[in-house]
Amino acid sequence: MSELIIQFSQWLLTLTQGAEPWDSYARYLPRLMDGVWVTLQLVIVSGIAGFIMAIPLALMRIAKSPWLWVLPYCYIFFFRGTPLLVQIFLVYYGLSQFESLRNLGWIWTDVLSQPYWCAIIAFSLNTSAYIAELFRGAIQAVPKGEVEAAQSLGMSRRKQYQHIILPRAFGIILPAYGNEVILMLKGSALASTITLLDLMGATRGAIARTYMSLEFFLLAGLLYLILTAILIGFFRLLENWYNAHQHATRMPVNKLDAQLRDKHIEDNAR
Repeated sequence: MSELIIQFSQWLLTLTQGAEPWDSYARYLPRLMDGVWVTLQLVIVSGIAGFIMAIPLALMRIAKSPWLWVLPYCYIFFFRGTPLLVQIFLVYYGLSQFESLRNLGWIWTDVLSQPYWCAIIAFSLNTSAYIAELFRGAIQAVPKGEVEAAQSLGMSRRKQYQHIILPRAFGIILPAYGNEVILMLKGSALASTITLLDLMGATRGAIARTYMSLEFFLLAGLLYLILTAILIGFFRLLENWYNAHQHATRMPVNKLDAQLRDKHIEDNAR
């Protein structure tokens, strides 16, 4: 892929013939695309990690025992109440203050001292707090009739959450979850403050060499807009597939068993 981008950049250089800012765009396109790839990695990895962390946080959050819900409540309150930039600095600069962490060997040298993994840790912790609150509200919004139907079938509490409550809650939070991922994409620009060459970091590097701040910030904004459009389209397709029952406009009533037909269904199918 990188070779194709380099070849495309060279072709653009011959096409622009020194005309600015297109010539500078062509010369720095490979670096910008590398930054786009780093940005996507940050969003995808931290999004998955945050989603996995959010499920137990949400389940503990709705627990009745104070010993279970106090800790996730404080966790969510802290990460929702403090700026993401402060959280990134706390992870990247703050962890180095503890000598016990600096003596962890490869965990420190390969993970906790690297800006890439520090950014992923900070983004994962931040987005898990927001997603946990989304899940908490969605779990409490699951219709009681569905839970009672699962109970009438003799399902255990674990199976109710596994087959009924959590899948239903995921469908409820999908639109808001898509918004959270988009906000995380835009928030990933803060990763450049800890020397990480994401899209914004690559853009700042190009500006430092060309002094074309307006031109490259416009290009970076366009690339972020394209990434956002892709995410919107992906979540729109995911929502239409997962919540297909909410978008069904025509029901094949003629294929139903005659005993299942009634006037209400036939009127809704018209």
